[in-house]
Amino acid sequence: MKLENKVAIVTGGGHGIGRAYCQGLAKEGAKVVVADIDLPAAEETKRLIEQVGGHALAVQVDVADEQSTLSMAEATVGVYEKISILINNAAVFATIPISRVSFDKVPLEEWDRVMLVNLKGMWLCCRAVVPYMKKQRSGKIINISSGAVFSGRGMRIHYVTSKAGVLGFTRTLARELGDFGITVNTLAPGSTLSESQEDAKAIAFRQEGVETRCLKRVEVPGDLIGAIIFLSSSDSDFMTGQTMIVDGGNMMI
Repeated sequence: MKLENKVAIVTGGGHGIGRAYCQGLAKEGAKVVVADIDLPAAEETKRLIEQVGGHALAVQVDVADEQSTLSMAEATVGVYEKISILINNAAVFATIPISRVSFDKVPLEEWDRVMLVNLKGMWLCCRAVVPYMKKQRSGKIINISSGAVFSGRGMRIHYVTSKAGVLGFTRTLARELGDFGITVNTLAPGSTLSESQEDAKAIAFRQEGVETRCLKRVEVPGDLIGAIIFLSSSDSDFMTGQTMIVDGGNMMI
């Protein structure tokens, strides 16, 4: 198993793609900390992992609150004694939905909330976790962006702007942490049908983008697991500051 003896924190791990990341990491031997503002959902992910023989810890966290992120890191080290991997997946988009309106119709408070969670939350989680990684002189940070950054998809400018910020954050942090043996990379999924969206309306919406892909089918969370395992494992030890796009061959940069 590629991640045996590794400890991974996944923010937003209670729902959808985040839950799939948690299950994929656990299958490869990682001890997984399922961190989510929705504690019952995090506990359900934990149950699913333990049901098949994996190890997991459910932690309630508000990534936009500094003390909450510090407590998340402390709880992880308190139980598992280290932090090997941080996946910054929590975001305002699906489980906590956004308005899909023109740029001038986005409510001011919603713009601020998206930036608070999607950008400041990522920053706070890194601030909480990196001191432990520095002591170990090793670690993997994977920040989740979106293929929408590269297409400039309309009617969601606050979300796309926040996910574009992830790219700059990743590159700068990679420069700062390289001397400590810590890698920082970005995973950019395409439009993906998560478990929480599997109804006729959601499937129809996701199907709209299929024709622009080389691989003409709807993307599902399982399509992202190979990339997340690669970025979390020793296979990517000499890769940092990079962006992996997993979207069935839609955007090519």
